[in-house]
Amino acid sequence: MIRRLFILLAALVSALSGSAAEWQRDSVLGDGFEVHRVNMPDDYSGRVRSTVIRHRSDCGDSLGILYVHGYNDYFFQDEEAGRWADSCVHFYAVDLRKYGRSLMPGQTPTEARDISEYYADIDSALAAMKADGVKHAILMGHSTGGLVTSSYMSHRPDSMIEALVLNSPFLEWNKNGFMRKVAIPAVGALGKLFPRWKISQGSGESPYGQSLLKSRHGEWDFDTRWKTLEPQKVESSWLGAITRAQRDVRKGRIEVPVLLMHSDSSATGDTWTPQFQTADGVLNVEHMKKYGPMLGRDVTLDEIPDGMHDLFLSSKNAREKAYGDVFAWLRKRGIKIGK
Repeated sequence: MIRRLFILLAALVSALSGSAAEWQRDSVLGDGFEVHRVNMPDDYSGRVRSTVIRHRSDCGDSLGILYVHGYNDYFFQDEEAGRWADSCVHFYAVDLRKYGRSLMPGQTPTEARDISEYYADIDSALAAMKADGVKHAILMGHSTGGLVTSSYMSHRPDSMIEALVLNSPFLEWNKNGFMRKVAIPAVGALGKLFPRWKISQGSGESPYGQSLLKSRHGEWDFDTRWKTLEPQKVESSWLGAITRAQRDVRKGRIEVPVLLMHSDSSATGDTWTPQFQTADGVLNVEHMKKYGPMLGRDVTLDEIPDGMHDLFLSSKNAREKAYGDVFAWLRKRGIKIGK
């Protein structure tokens, strides 16, 4: 009950702040991008804020999209924002609390004890969109952001959101059966007693990160302080939050149409090989195929050949198919994309 009251209070504060949003030039992406910071009620670790990023369309009317990033991530995909804006859709993104632009001195990056903590961050972004005149919205989540947005739509449906797009959502741990069914849930449960218990995720640069970063094997630039190449330790409470949310979203409560996009294969291993640039090097695509249809009554699965974990950061052919598929799917759903 106390947690629910906290969430409602946070939502109210964020909604009020969003109605009087003050926008500034984004120092990360530069011209054409603006940011609005939202101060949230303090949580168990102290001060908290989220950051809304926008890239307005010259031809857009009242349709907007809100993008939610994944774990060990932040919004930096200027090409993706441009593609939506060129298609007459106002583009917004949110750097969730304790990630990217929202990270504050002394905070533990990515710290969370329940996925519902992020609902207020999404609420604040939607409030800012409404203040800008957006009346119809698409919600998109990548990886852990796909889990967050699925959870949000399961519990906080909003008439403004007309469709949910999932880019390789984190619906299950990419581990063996014992780890998925026994070890991780057990550690997550202990997280309620020992929330700051640190769990190692290994060492060395991740093959997936190397496949993205231009200075390694990829074609993208990003801040490796906010999107690290080496895996960081996670807290036991975070493991519990993810596991509970994964189980919860399988109850099929999402009412809006869902497009779940995924690669055609997964890559495994700790050493980079070219395979990581043509497959999902983070999650198991078979889990997405299995659990995706459980999200709601109207779920479309879409396979992108040679797609990486973030399909819109994949090779040109793969990401062009991803853009084409999502735009076509939205048009079939009666959502106007383009002039």
